[in-house]
Amino acid sequence: MSDKITVALGQMSCRVADKKYNIQTMKKKIAQAKRIKADIIAFPELSLTGYVTRDRAYELAETVPNGPSVHEIEKIAKDEGIHAIFGMIERNAKASTILHNTAVLAGPKGYVGKYRKMHLPTHSVFEEKQYFRPGYQTPVFETEVGKIGMMICYDVYFPEITRLLTLRGAKLIVCISASPSIRRRFFETLTAARAIENTIFLAFVNLAGVEDGLQFWGGSRIIAPSGSVISEAKYDVDDFTSATIDYADISRVQVWAPVLRDLRPEIFTSLREEAENL
Repeated sequence: MSDKITVALGQMSCRVADKKYNIQTMKKKIAQAKRIKADIIAFPELSLTGYVTRDRAYELAETVPNGPSVHEIEKIAKDEGIHAIFGMIERNAKASTILHNTAVLAGPKGYVGKYRKMHLPTHSVFEEKQYFRPGYQTPVFETEVGKIGMMICYDVYFPEITRLLTLRGAKLIVCISASPSIRRRFFETLTAARAIENTIFLAFVNLAGVEDGLQFWGGSRIIAPSGSVISEAKYDVDDFTSATIDYADISRVQVWAPVLRDLRPEIFTSLREEAENL
């Protein structure tokens, strides 16, 4: 595996409940990514269906990895020889009425794995706990393009996830998102902080456009271990951006920011005790 890979972000304006249209949009952006020889492309949270699905979530949900849409995107990834991450509503295979907000990773050899969103916002304009069950696992996937971790939107507010993914060996963490415009400043700050405090590359890909009056700000970006923004998509509109990253930069940054060396794991026990007594 080369230390250098090219990462693409397919910032999308989705059609709510129109899987066929959204898959075709992803397919076009995957072809665009291949033209620049990208190794991996990521699409936003719930990019298969759009974000504001409400009660339609039950009819739009599919199992992972055996759902038809997963198979279709898996086939595209195989045909194009690229890794692809996208968001969807997952139907739990053990209980059909249980849904998850899920990120799926497929590659040139087929399905790789999934991540279920752990933190489900249910406040202001958000209703996720009404429809989704939270995830409990933070897997890291060994791929031809390095060790990849995933998280979804509101998860970025909780530094424990990126810390755990980093300790499990992730060099690139992909955060797929459906962040509305009112949260733009939060996400611009938090994504940079997560990269800096773990000395990893972080790719953030966000929805764009309007769904049921909710404006998504786009602004997808690839962030270096130093916190520098390497590449950035436009605000508010459908767009595409990419960058070549060098995993060797991680070691170089860790020389002058040795955050993993200086971890104090005993604090984690105290953190758990205090959180359980909130």
